[in-house]
This record gives sequence, C-alpha cells and structure tokens, in this order.
Amino acid sequence: MQTRRAMREAKRLRSRRIRAVLAGGLVFGVGAAMTLAAWNDSEYATATFTAGRFDIVGATDGATFSSHATTGAAATLSFAVAPTAMVPGTTTYALFSVKTANPSGAGTLQLTAGTPSGTGLATHLTYGVRLVPTAATPSQSCTAATYAAASASTSIVVADGSALTTNGAATGTVPQAVTANGGNQLNYCVAVTLPTTAVNAAQGLTMTQTWQIQGTST
Repeated sequence: MQTRRAMREAKRLRSRRIRAVLAGGLVFGVGAAMTLAAWNDSEYATATFTAGRFDIVGATDGATFSSHATTGAAATLSFAVAPTAMVPGTTTYALFSVKTANPSGAGTLQLTAGTPSGTGLATHLTYGVRLVPTAATPSQSCTAATYAAASASTSIVVADGSALTTNGAATGTVPQAVTANGGNQLNYCVAVTLPTTAVNAAQGLTMTQTWQIQGTST
C-alpha cells in the first residue's frame, strides 16, 4: 500500500517527464522550421575566348598579294629601268604594296633597310621612298610622275638622297596604318638613284638590298 508521500513523489516524477517531452518537442520543432527556411538558388555565366590574328601580305604589282615573311622568301621588286645597267643620273622606280590579310586585325607598318651585299655599288647609290595612291592600273602606281606628286611630308617615308642603309620614318611621323581584313593598302614607291657624281670606279659593281616592312597590330 502506497503512502501519501510516495504518491506525491510519483506524481512529481510524471510531471517532470511530461515537461521534458514537451521541451524536446519544442526543440525539434524549432529545428525543423529553420531547415525549411534555408532555400537557395544560383545563376551561372560562361564565355569562350579565341585569339585573333595579325598578318600582312605584299605585292610588287599592286594587285597580286601573297606572304613574303622571311628574307629567303622576299619579293623581287620590278624596277621600271632595269637596275642591271645603271649610269650616272639614272633613277629607277619600283612598287611594293602592303595590306593586311583576310582575316587579320588592323595595324601599322614600318620600313627597315637591311645591310646591302655585293661588290660595293651600294656606297654610290642613294634612294628615297614615298607613299603613293593606287592607280587605276595598280602596276602604274609607282612612276616618276606619281613619285614627284607624293611630295607632302606625310607621304615621305625615306627622304631623297638617303644612303641605302637608311630606315623609314616612324609610323607616328608618316601615318602608315592598315585596316583590318585587307581594307586598304599602302603603296611604297622606291626610287633608287645613281647620282651624276658617281665616279668611274662604280662601273661594273653590284649591290643587293632587302627591305623589311614590319607590321604591328593595333
């Protein structure tokens, strides 16, 4: 038979268990509510990049362009007066046109003179280079007349009377810009002169010169 004291202890014990269960339920209930509130979403972006190219091509007739990327593959200039029998007072002209390939980005050009080879004629020759317009017949763009007409300072790449080793003017001095994808061409008219003052010792001498047109992308 339980005493009154034992009954009171049992009642207090049951009350504690009920409160513990209720408290646990509240804890679990709060935890469940916080998990449901943690929704999320994402956005993504991507891109693929491809490098472009820069390429220039040249032509000795103002029309038939191809690549001459090394000294070994240099284009042979076609001078109006054959440079094989020059006499004092002779000036001969040759065209070299340059533009960007298609496809290619835009850029600027710079003429650089190489070191002449041969038996010494280079020391007796002088030269000049001017930018000339494209004629209706491209091969006729570089003549004595077109060269003389291109007398503006912005057309003179190499001044008349320069030594064969003289480099062209900087692109900032003489604009030498070529647009993308062959949009325009620059016509370099090269004039080589054996001055009237050439001495007898120049007879029979030879000279070979290679010029470089260096292109830089912009």
